[in-house]
Amino acid sequence: MRHKKAYRKLGKPTDQRLAMLKSITAGLLKNGKVSTSKARALEVRFFAEKLVALSKKGDLFSKRKAFSMIRDKDLVKELFATAPERFKDNKGGVTRITKTGSRRGDNAKMVLLELVN
Repeated sequence: MRHKKAYRKLGKPTDQRLAMLKSITAGLLKNGKVSTSKARALEVRFFAEKLVALSKKGDLFSKRKAFSMIRDKDLVKELFATAPERFKDNKGGVTRITKTGSRRGDNAKMVLLELVN
C-alpha cells in the first residue's frame, strides 16, 4: 500500500530523478509544452506550479529559489518578467495534461503537458 507516500520514484535514484524533473520543467517553461509519460507529467506539474507561484511573489528570495530549481539564469529572468501578468488570475492549475496515446516501445501512457493561457 502507498499510504503517506508523497511522490513517484519513477525507477530512478533521487539525484537522477530530480535532474530529469528539473530539465523537463525547464523545457516546459521554455517551449510552453512538452510530451512525456503520464507519471513524469504528474510530477513535473508540481515543479512548474511551484515556479509560477514563486514568480508571482517576485522578491529576491523567490528568484534565488527558482534559480536553484532550474539553474538557467535567462529562463528565470524571462519567467519572472512574463509569468506574473500571464497567470495573475490563476490561483493554481497553470498546467494542462492532455492524453495522446501510448508509446510504441513499452506501451507507456503518453501525455502532452502544456501551460494554460
